[in-house]
Amino acid sequence: MATYKIAVLPGDGIGQEVTPQAQRILQVVGKATGVGFEFETALIGGSAIDATGKPLPPATLTLCKSAQAILFGAVGGPKWDDLPQEQRPERGLLGIRKDLDLFANLRPATCFPMLVDASPLKRSVVEGTDLMVIRELTGGLYFGEPRGREDGPDGPRAVNTMVYSAREIERVARAAFDVAMKRKKRLASVDKANVLVVSQLWREVVTRVGKEYPQVALEHVLVDNCAMALVHKPTHFDTIVTENTFGDILSDEAAILAGSMGMLPSASLGGTGGKKGLYEPVHGTAPDIAGQGIANPIGQVWAAAMMLEHLGQPKAAQGIVAAIEAVLSEPRLRTRDLGGSATTVECGKALAQAVA
Repeated sequence: MATYKIAVLPGDGIGQEVTPQAQRILQVVGKATGVGFEFETALIGGSAIDATGKPLPPATLTLCKSAQAILFGAVGGPKWDDLPQEQRPERGLLGIRKDLDLFANLRPATCFPMLVDASPLKRSVVEGTDLMVIRELTGGLYFGEPRGREDGPDGPRAVNTMVYSAREIERVARAAFDVAMKRKKRLASVDKANVLVVSQLWREVVTRVGKEYPQVALEHVLVDNCAMALVHKPTHFDTIVTENTFGDILSDEAAILAGSMGMLPSASLGGTGGKKGLYEPVHGTAPDIAGQGIANPIGQVWAAAMMLEHLGQPKAAQGIVAAIEAVLSEPRLRTRDLGGSATTVECGKALAQAVA
């Protein structure tokens, strides 16, 4: 059987609490299936700054380049908020995305039947929600040049630049159409083409790529309309593709449909042949609950399932998702964000038992 080298980057906050639970589940999967995992842990984000002075130490980047997949926790926290922008913990994650060319971020948002009432939306609105957001990850405002601050006659001036090439749009669009082909063959491309020149190019390129996928029904949606529709008719959507900033906001909004930010995973894919991947929960470091042992590990565990899917182990991935559903069906095994009282470790152990 195959053996995979996995770079483990717990990071900061609850990332350090939920990542070990995903490793626990992967070890159970390995024992049951014969698949081997070689875990190597490295520093990233604030913990790396404290230890080395850099949010992305060279040794960490080297490990990520040599590994077949990256299991990532979260970075950031109030402790490092006063650092210069280029030295903050988040630059560690952005650096990995850029250096490894992880250009497509896949974020599923599924409202499991047993969690319909945990969503802040009415049952009649959220029931049946099952969508995938594909966010472009290495372009747009987060990376565009010029950017920075300067002093001027009117005081400090700050600049960020939204920029995309046709190639950048085309490759994430093609990734989105490929995902849509495996789902319900419906794709919503989100932009702001009525105002932004960049969005006008985005719409042109996505439309052109769409001609290669006649089986997929393509619609163009303005970002403000999409934001509204996600909270009053989320079941209208199946697959969504959009640029970096819009995707950051909309995918977090979609996560709430599932009942908790702690529930959902993401996969950042790219590199040669799209084979390199970074897998993480969407919840961030959650400094308000970090260190209390109550964080929901399901988003991180589900991220491990997405990792197995992309590594060519679909049955193992399906087993983890089935275990998640089994644990969620027992209210006493849920963490506090879902109305339960289980600790992070208790929920992780229950998931491991269900996987086994």
